[in-house]
Amino acid sequence: MKKIKIKCKNKLKSLKLKWKVFAYLLGFCGIFITILWTFQVLFLEEFYIQVRKVEVNKAIDAVNETFMTDEMFTVINDLAQNQEIFVTILDSYNNVLYGEAMSSRFEHLYQINLPQNNKNKQQTIRFNQTLITEDGVQYELYFNALLSPVAATVSTLGVQLLYITVIMIIFSIILALFIAKRISSPIEQLNERAKALAKGNYEPTFNGMGFKEISELSDTLNYTTAELSKVENLRKELIANISHDLRTPLTLITGYAEMMRDLPDENNVENAQIIIDETTRLTTLVNDLLDLSKLQSGALQLSLSTFNFTASIKSVIKRVNELVKKEGYHIEFQYEEELTILADEVKLSQVFYNLLINAIHYTGPEKKVVVVQTQHDQQVKIQVIDFGEGIEESQLPYIWQRYYKIDKTHKRAIAGTGIGLSIVKQIVELHSGQYGVNSKVGEGSTFWFSVPQQ
Repeated sequence: MKKIKIKCKNKLKSLKLKWKVFAYLLGFCGIFITILWTFQVLFLEEFYIQVRKVEVNKAIDAVNETFMTDEMFTVINDLAQNQEIFVTILDSYNNVLYGEAMSSRFEHLYQINLPQNNKNKQQTIRFNQTLITEDGVQYELYFNALLSPVAATVSTLGVQLLYITVIMIIFSIILALFIAKRISSPIEQLNERAKALAKGNYEPTFNGMGFKEISELSDTLNYTTAELSKVENLRKELIANISHDLRTPLTLITGYAEMMRDLPDENNVENAQIIIDETTRLTTLVNDLLDLSKLQSGALQLSLSTFNFTASIKSVIKRVNELVKKEGYHIEFQYEEELTILADEVKLSQVFYNLLINAIHYTGPEKKVVVVQTQHDQQVKIQVIDFGEGIEESQLPYIWQRYYKIDKTHKRAIAGTGIGLSIVKQIVELHSGQYGVNSKVGEGSTFWFSVPQQ
């Protein structure tokens, strides 16, 4: 039995949505028809008898309330004429006090109430009750409710229900097919286009119609398609830019090495230093790519220690100054006091280094960068301010995303790798810190990050 149930469940799961909807609607129709046949045919007589018993009980209460009053006869007449419930009243000597005085239309019916005369074979429900008045007189009340034959009614209902069953099954099949198609058709279209999306085809658009949920799903998939398309384009740009950044130092290293080999006069310290610098640049690029990969995969762990954060900032500024001072760049550091924090010194130095190199790259003709250190509510904040062209407001929410690049024309940076902001985002989040950028077109940008002191 368990194997059969499992097979049935597996078959039901393998059905398409439209056939599941079809099966559910037909099942509902079948249950409804079964209930209808059960109550209208099989148990009709039982229900009818129970209803008549309730009516007789109410009649007994009505007669008891009006017993031996003028209103009693009116109540008894109404019961006989409207509900076919007949009442016979006998005294203690079995004399009929009420029952024979009725009209000839009901006279023969009242005869069956008498205990000594019951020749009528029609089905009835009978109740009797003994009442004793205040003066000690005893009365017997007999209630006789006729039961109408239900066999003919059941037969008639059976024929009617047969027609109703056929009509409902046909109607349910048509309705089930219509609803199933209406629901499944847009989902099947979305499914086919989603398969194309999974293969890297971002051109199809999702047009879900008919239901609010399908329309919302369609909008979500369209948004996802647009975002994936952007990411794919940015990824291609990043690969092209990184390929350029990798090829440039390799070309220089090869060129200078061949020159030093072929021309003895060029075998000097200056050319050797160029090769060393380009090798360092290449190593930095590869290390940054590895760090970004580790950060995004969650494989990189922080090495926390307490250190002088201000001194670390000064050290990075000094190192960068050595790289850019020949180009005329000036870096200004503003702070009120030296601050100590608990963090990963190497990683936070990398965060600041990447922001500083980014500012130098975009600072504009003034070639000035301002670094500001502040402290508030146990949070240390570093701001790196450049005075370049600035960033459009519409682009600000996206600059921290993977592969995003504001300047679509790639040029070789003075230092760094061009993927610094992605690394900044990941490292600051690992420190439970915050990051952001404020910018105005034509005035420059302020990149900042803050981390807890403890």
